Amino acid sequence: MRAASGRRTTVRGWCVRHLRLLPVLLLVGGALFDYNTAPHVSGEAFYTAAPMAAAALLSLRATVLAGIGACATDIALLVHFGLLGDSGGQSELAAVATVSALAVVVNRLMHYSNLRLESARRIALAVQRAVLPQLPSSMGSLRIAVRYQAAVKDAQIGGDLYSAQDTPYGVRCLVGDVRGKGLDAVHAVDVAMGVFREAAEEEPTLVAITARLERALLRERGRRTGPERTEGFVTGVLVEIPHCGDELRLVNRGHPAPLVLHAGQVRSAEPSEPALPLGLAELSTGQDRTDTVPFPPGATLLLYTDGLNEARNRAGDFYDPAAGLTGRDFAGPDALLDTLLTEVNRHTGGRITDDLALLAVTRDG
Repeated sequence: MRAASGRRTTVRGWCVRHLRLLPVLLLVGGALFDYNTAPHVSGEAFYTAAPMAAAALLSLRATVLAGIGACATDIALLVHFGLLGDSGGQSELAAVATVSALAVVVNRLMHYSNLRLESARRIALAVQRAVLPQLPSSMGSLRIAVRYQAAVKDAQIGGDLYSAQDTPYGVRCLVGDVRGKGLDAVHAVDVAMGVFREAAEEEPTLVAITARLERALLRERGRRTGPERTEGFVTGVLVEIPHCGDELRLVNRGHPAPLVLHAGQVRSAEPSEPALPLGLAELSTGQDRTDTVPFPPGATLLLYTDGLNEARNRAGDFYDPAAGLTGRDFAGPDALLDTLLTEVNRHTGGRITDDLALLAVTRDG
């Protein structure tokens, strides 16, 4: 399977590298076709395709040269067959020249569109860096790594969120997934992140932090109109890793259960009681429950959003991170997350359909 995937990647890379030769191949192929067929059979289609291909693949200069080459080749073949002064020949040459001129216009339009897209990418990346923190690589005895991959790669940001900070109560982490996409999702991420950063420093328990997140999201939802007013919510896991001891505490609000990796074994930290996502407390009468999970030295905690465990291959099979990680050891959290991203992209063939956030915390021995 991996060998086949590697071969497909190599073939795609070769095709992309040589695709830039297409305008030249079209001109040469058109000239040979035109020269070796009857005078009334024309290679006009090749001559018009060459500058349009250059417009899509190459620079302005190359597009202009392709247009000139197309016109020159057509003129040379028309002269060879004595058709340059014929009305049909002149009509053919006019068509080739017109398409060549249009190719230059198309090339400029694509250039300016790419500039706008690149500007949007830079803005989206700046927003992401402002909202989602650049986490330190370590906090005390804990090593931390994070990865984020948006489903819409050009946007570079979506509705997943993550955070980790050292507090008087221990290292506290949050990984969540906002329902929806676009600016509304980004705004909800901003609200949740701001509340978590403040509450993590002030509140003595995870339940208290959850309550503050709940109130903030309800207030935010109350300001909205339309479907998002009643349907907006955030799934999330809050984790507290005390400075001392071999355990961690967590509160899970409708989110995929974290995984604890230790000595080649993978344990799913399932909540003792299921709970609704954040923002839906009004639909539940239950109280948040804090679960305690063993977290000895050498163990790694993996928090992730459903972009990982709901990633599908062409057959519709979900990616199973627990199965893929069992029996394996990693040098650290960065190696773990790099491996996960490589494998989930291989599993889906690069067709990521949902945002993906990964946060790994390793307790050194």
